[in-house]
Amino acid sequence: MTAPRAPEARDGATERRLHPVTPLRRAWAPVAVLIGWAVHDPDQAQRQLTRLTPATLLAGLAVLVPAAALYGFLTWWFTHFAVTETELRIRTGLVFRRTAHIRLERIQAIDVTQPLLARVAGVAKLRLDVIGTDKKDELAFLGAGEARALRAELLARAAGFASGTAREVGEAPSTRLLRVPPRVLAVSLLLTGATWGTLVAALVVPALLWSAIHSPWTVLATAVPLLGAAGASSAGRFVTEYDWTVGESPDGLRIDRGLLDRAHETVPPGRVQTVRIVEPLLWRWWRTPGPGEAGGGGGWVRVELDVAGSSNSVLVPVAPREVAEAVIARVLPGVTVPPRSSLSRPPRRARWCAPVWWRGHGVAVTDAVFAVRHGLLRRRLALVPHAKVQSVRMTQGPWQRFRGLADVRVDTGAGKTVTARLRDAGEAAELLRGQAERSRTGRRDARPDRWMA
Repeated sequence: MTAPRAPEARDGATERRLHPVTPLRRAWAPVAVLIGWAVHDPDQAQRQLTRLTPATLLAGLAVLVPAAALYGFLTWWFTHFAVTETELRIRTGLVFRRTAHIRLERIQAIDVTQPLLARVAGVAKLRLDVIGTDKKDELAFLGAGEARALRAELLARAAGFASGTAREVGEAPSTRLLRVPPRVLAVSLLLTGATWGTLVAALVVPALLWSAIHSPWTVLATAVPLLGAAGASSAGRFVTEYDWTVGESPDGLRIDRGLLDRAHETVPPGRVQTVRIVEPLLWRWWRTPGPGEAGGGGGWVRVELDVAGSSNSVLVPVAPREVAEAVIARVLPGVTVPPRSSLSRPPRRARWCAPVWWRGHGVAVTDAVFAVRHGLLRRRLALVPHAKVQSVRMTQGPWQRFRGLADVRVDTGAGKTVTARLRDAGEAAELLRGQAERSRTGRRDARPDRWMA
């Protein structure tokens, strides 16, 4: 079932409406207001509910349900979108009108998501990452086929195809790079310290509180958030990262994931600012057979990203190191992950600033990246392409100055900072000068951040 078309706009672009099931989603807004009021002032809400008679309650429902349905219908009726030669235009608002003009060349990623009920209804949501905006614009909901076709058209338009050609191009083909089997994902979560730490806290802390104060409400108020955190760090991550698949296409790396809610995301080409390789302690020695799938052979790692203007933060939830490095080479063409032996440790006098943990720091500079490692139990190796460095600075605290040490901080376009800690002051000054020059030449030689470039 396709959405009905809205009237033609003044510039000749045909405006369209969202899928007809959308009012069911938006009709919950008045109900959500009442729930929010009840949560904000539960005592007052309880007093008001005790005063209601069955007849009054039925009369209230007779008014609330039609009002919610009317609100959902009107918000759907007054929401239109259109694709012109240069922009995607979204008009929304029942009382206060809002028109978003999204320039096609500013679009850097379009994700297709399907919550569980949306999958049942055969609809999907489009979420757009636009350069220079923190909040994602979205179109919810469209028919699943229409959402994929619109996504392909918008990406083709963003790549410079003409309007007539963009519809014919369709979605670019994709080649699968890796898939994370559910059993590998489950084992990796069991080998993560955060999973067991939150679970132990959820069991021990409420028991200690009960033995100390014997207040069921206090114990309940403490146990529920802790159990929620334990679930989010284990079952929640399993549901979110289930059937994680990474594919390569001309418009970037595509990620498909999710057990209940399916998501189809894209890592924008050229917009990756930092890549981090994370090695939890128990993952380093884990070995499983089965090459060809993520999880076969080699110690396991997790790959995370910093993408400018995007919320995409995970590239690979778990994979052998050699497989992860092969995927990183597709995200950062020409980049080779520095081997452990090439990472330079801080001088021994750094132990006076960070006893024991100074051994976990290291730095390496290649022709392509500025690489920094930190952590002993949970190692993290951050790779920053020289072209993505926005600024570089050297900092020294009073104790570091006394010991002849300094930190070198590299700022990226994603608003994040990567720090090479506890370096010799002379080495830090040399890193500062060299990185400033490498950043200038890197930006000059960098490829344009364009779709299908």
